[in-house]
Amino acid sequence: MRYWAAAKAAAGTAEEPYAAATLAEALDAARSAHAADPEFARVLMRCSFLVDGDPVGTRDHGTVALAEGGTVEVLPPFAGG
Repeated sequence: MRYWAAAKAAAGTAEEPYAAATLAEALDAARSAHAADPEFARVLMRCSFLVDGDPVGTRDHGTVALAEGGTVEVLPPFAGG
């Protein structure tokens, strides 16, 4: 998972590996890993996601399959974009 802007600040890292079959599982694991900082969960609620370069949009995160070795981009809202 690659974190950008406020998500990177809340996670305390630019990226970290995931071991999940769906985006929902990966996000749940990330929330658990960063449970000590409630700001991380708040930031994730406002983020959009790209999975291997494709926008997730409004799809249910439980239906978004993740490939082994793939990339999840975590993009908080930002001005000017």
